[in-house]
Amino acid sequence: MEERLEREVNRLHAGICQALADPKRILILYELNERPKTVTELAEALKVPQPTVSRHLKMLREQRLVHGERDGVNVRYALTDVRVVSALDTMRAVLLGRLVEQGELADGLT
Repeated sequence: MEERLEREVNRLHAGICQALADPKRILILYELNERPKTVTELAEALKVPQPTVSRHLKMLREQRLVHGERDGVNVRYALTDVRVVSALDTMRAVLLGRLVEQGELADGLT
């Protein structure tokens, strides 16, 4: 049973990483961290077409990173778990550290 559970956790982990592999989806998550928003509000904030936002939201919903709640004729999307933004912030800190190291290396070569 433990091996099967580990495989399932790894599968779920990979799915979430795949959902986070697109910069627009990351931006959507940051937008939703501010407050729940409709597809129209997200499209305006990100300056991308509504169908593009809808396609990205579909993947984020499939991975249960966001959920939608009907608000009249609109659906208002929100983060399922705000910790995902903390995880994104941690990754950004790691990336910033790498960029600093690369900059120091480049400075050392000149």
